Amino acid sequence: MESTAISEKEIVLVILYTSFFFIILAVVLIVFFYFSRKKIIQKEIEKKDSEIEHQKELLKAVIETQETERKRIAQDLHDDISSKLNVVALNAHLLTTPNLSIQELEGIKSNVIALTGKALENSRKIAHDLLPPVLEKFGLDAGVEELCMEFSSAKGVEVIYHNEVTFDETETRRHLHVFRILQELLNNSLRHGKATKMTVSFVSNGAYVKCLYTDNGIGFDEANCAQKKGLGLKNIESRISFLKGSLSFQSEVNKGVNVEFIF
Repeated sequence: MESTAISEKEIVLVILYTSFFFIILAVVLIVFFYFSRKKIIQKEIEKKDSEIEHQKELLKAVIETQETERKRIAQDLHDDISSKLNVVALNAHLLTTPNLSIQELEGIKSNVIALTGKALENSRKIAHDLLPPVLEKFGLDAGVEELCMEFSSAKGVEVIYHNEVTFDETETRRHLHVFRILQELLNNSLRHGKATKMTVSFVSNGAYVKCLYTDNGIGFDEANCAQKKGLGLKNIESRISFLKGSLSFQSEVNKGVNVEFIF
């Protein structure tokens, strides 16, 4: 009877110890999963905060670009158009002066014609910068081809353009962003990269289009964030964001720049 009683006590103790062990294990697992989940949530929050901060930076870049563009247009209108029209108005007023000789009249008329022509030329240039007519009328392919030709002829550099994609002519708004990205890249290659040769290529990438851009400039150190900002990367990133595309930017000092973006 005693051995049976002892055996029952041992069984009870085993059950108690086992129950206690599982209770402790359950508590440990609950605490572990709680803190693990908390850590995961914290990382997700930090990731979201980082994405929001990045979006804020892109929005800031867009606003700054718009303000810079407005100032440039205002400056062009004031310096080129307004000043010339003022001189035209002054010359037109001189025509009302009595007893002008034929030679004086011809001189005033020549000045008015010349200044009016220059004002018209500058106004066309401003309108072209705002929305290139070729891009609007004939599409992205023709617009980029003209852009490359303009850089080749006006800037004294070699720009090679290749395209194997047929673009949808109804997507003018999206294509304007692509055009501005390439404009920014070409300007950066000249101003910052001191490049003498650039290439622009469009290739098909499934349902998307891939643009490949290279130059033979001095390049930059990718680890140097200040240089990236100086190259207008934020402005390019903001346009890529609007296109819902992706961007990769590779460069080394004295080895030029390689840019690839998909849209």
